[in-house]
Order: sequence, then structure tokens, then C-alpha cells
Amino acid sequence: MKINLPQSYFSKLMRAIVEFEMIDDGDRILIGVSGGKDSIFLAYALAILRERLHKDFTLGALTINPMFPDTPFDTTRIGTFLAGLGIPYDTVDVDIAGAIEAQGGKTPCYTCAFFRRGAMNRYATEHGCNKIAYAHHNDDAVETFLMSLLWSGQLTTFTPVTYLDRTNLTVIRPLIYFREEEMRAAVKYHGFEPVKSPCPHDGHTVRQDAKELIARLASDIPNLYDHLAAAMRKGALGELWPAAKTRREMKETYFHYMGKSSSSGK
Repeated sequence: MKINLPQSYFSKLMRAIVEFEMIDDGDRILIGVSGGKDSIFLAYALAILRERLHKDFTLGALTINPMFPDTPFDTTRIGTFLAGLGIPYDTVDVDIAGAIEAQGGKTPCYTCAFFRRGAMNRYATEHGCNKIAYAHHNDDAVETFLMSLLWSGQLTTFTPVTYLDRTNLTVIRPLIYFREEEMRAAVKYHGFEPVKSPCPHDGHTVRQDAKELIARLASDIPNLYDHLAAAMRKGALGELWPAAKTRREMKETYFHYMGKSSSSGK
């Protein structure tokens, strides 16, 4: 397969690789491939980097079959596409469907992500890989940032490079500067029809709610997305309230204001 990227795409890819020092000599990188537009483009992009970077690294790819009984998951086209890129490919069955059912109606996305990550980490370790590449793009990071604020009251998102000390693996996200529509356009241009997600909850998640919320607000606030993306950077942190004190920490101050001794309570 003849592979190439427009210069604008290659520049965004290289910005992430260089800024966050994602790839080193000797790396054995396992790509998480779902068959969707993002992971397919990631595999394609990393195949190009394997040809053009002055780094000696290898690639492999893995698909996790979540075993949803009512939605068969055919990975044949994924395997054919990756074979054309010269990327070894494997699939692993993980009963994520059963795990979600056992949760008794709780939000399924956390359970799915937990078991997927565990399966990826085990496979990478067993096959001598030291890095895992995921296809999270800029929209994913911004949506995660907003979800964390609105649903958990925290200012956080995932990082471009994450070291997992328990497994001695490093997660890299080379597509971190790409917008989602760029993924869609790239996969369409290269002629791959994304494999439909077997997840019955696809399109009915908290992430989808966040995505739609951003789109609605952006119609009234033209720079909303750019402001959210800028706010993810550590340098954007302005003045915030101090951390909430515990009752123990406030005890001395309370008794001082009340004219009492904290030891006697009088």
C-alpha cells in the first residue's frame, strides 16, 4: 500500500511526537484499534512515521472484541487494512458485555474502558511492548476536560503521554492535535469504511452529551472550543479558591473566634 499524508496533517502529527517526545529507538508500540475512523487513521499515521522518522521502532495492533451478543463484530476488514500497512494484527475476546450487565444498570463506559485498558496492558506486557498508542484526538481531550468539570468538579483531562508505573508501560496519544472532523476526512480520503462499533450504548453516553453541549454553546460563543482547549494547559490556571479545610483543620480557628479553648471546649 502506498501511504502518504498532506503536509498539514504530517505537521500536526510531528508537533505531538516532538513536543511530548513520544517515540524512541527500540520502542515496541502496540496500537489500540477499534476499527473506527480514529484508530484506523492512527495506525496509518504511525506506519508513515515508521518510514520517515530516524528512529528504530516496531508496530503491532490489537482489537478488543467486547463480545456483545446482539452485535457481531467482524474484524476482517481491519486485518486486511493493517496487513497492507505491514502492521502485525491480533484480536482478543474480553467479556465486557457480561461485566456491564453485572454492574446492574450503572454507567457502562467506565466498566468498558477499565476492562479494555486491562486487556491492552496485559497483551502489551506479554508480547514485549513498552508503549501503547491510543487514538484520542483534541476533541476527546476537550470533552474529557468539560466532563470532569461538570460531572466531577475537577479540572483535569488525559495527558498526551502517560507512564503506567504498575506495568512499566507508557501510553502515547499521537493524534492529540487533530480535530475529529480531520479524522473523518482522512479516513474517507484513504478509502477505508470504518467498522461500526458493536457497543449498544454508542451515541448514548455522557461523552456524547458533552459533545452536543459544546456544539450548542459554540453557536452563541464562537471561541468556546478554543477557550476550552487553552484552559487545559497548566499555564492557563488563574486564581482559584484554596482547598477546602477539614473540620480538624478548622477547629482551632473556630474556638478562637468563639473565645473558647479547643482543649476544654469552654
